[in-house]
Parts: sequence; structure tokens; C-alpha cells
Amino acid sequence: ATVPVTYIPASLRASSSPTFTWEPDAPERRWIYVVIHHSGASSGSVAGIHAEHKRRKDQSGQPWLGIGYHFVIGNGNGMKDGETEATFRWKDQLHGAHAGSRLHNEHGIGVCLIGNFEEQKPTPRQLQAVVELVRQLAERYQIPARLVIGHNTVKPTACPGKMFPLQDVRRKSYANLSVGSRDLPRVNAW
Repeated sequence: ATVPVTYIPASLRASSSPTFTWEPDAPERRWIYVVIHHSGASSGSVAGIHAEHKRRKDQSGQPWLGIGYHFVIGNGNGMKDGETEATFRWKDQLHGAHAGSRLHNEHGIGVCLIGNFEEQKPTPRQLQAVVELVRQLAERYQIPARLVIGHNTVKPTACPGKMFPLQDVRRKSYANLSVGSRDLPRVNAW
């Protein structure tokens, strides 16, 4: 069984901000989740992850299209610290290959931060970048805070790592939004 994909006509998208940094090249999907990951490595880039993922095969033995994430945020080792790069999956509004769940791959925006957050914290610039990305995505697609999740919510894994401050990212991302933020307590400094 396949998961139905719904596209949102431009006239129906909710966006009160004058600019959306990540305008895709294709009709937009109805995104429901933001799924946050860490790369598990101290360095990396979109090109490096893309090459690695192209070597993988799915359950039926077919090769992956390439990078499974929609966005990657660098840490200064392989990409600039805090640089956010959209991948072909975002630009073309393709399903992800990041969650290990059909539902979360079809309707979840995969965001990977370079680093191993079992061993170290994300950089301050990475945290600023992920907060801004989540804020824009949440506003554009009306994604409530409770559906901004770590990979470990979807399947048994340590990802995005014990040192990734998911609750703080949610709080800061939704600080000035009306979308699904009522259940979040006040924001403190990092």
C-alpha cells in the first residue's frame, strides 16, 4: 500500500512571512512532520552524504536515489558552520529516505545536522540555523511543535543524540508563531 501524497496549491499555503528561504522548484507536498537527525560523524557535506546514500539499497534491492534528507546543516567540517543546504529531495518535493517509516518518509521533512550528538553538542550556529529552518517550515506548512521530532521518535535509535536540545529547538522555533506553540513553556537561553 502506498501513502497518498497531497500537494498544496499556492493559493492555499499559510505564510504570513514575506519571504520563505527554501522555495522548492516543484509543487509543494503536504508536509506533516519535521524529523531531525544527526549525521553521527564529526564532518560531512551534502555531496558526501549523497555519495554514501547512492551506494545503499532499499528493501527490494533497488539503489537509493541519493541523499535521504531534505536539508543538511553544516558544523564547519565539510560545510560552513550553520550553513543550511537544501537537497534535490526538497527542491523536487520528493519523499525522504531518512526515517525508517513510510509515513515519516512520505510526509516528514528530513533535517540532518552534521555531527555526533551522542559525543558533543551542536554548534551555536547549527542551533540558530535549525531553529530558523524549523520556524520557516512550521509557518509555511502549519506543522505543530509536537510534530517536530527526533529520529528516535520514529524508530529505536540514538539519533539525533542525547546532546541535541530538541525541546529548546522547538521552543525557540515557535516563540513567535501561533502554530502549535501553546503547549510549550517559555524559552531560556541556550
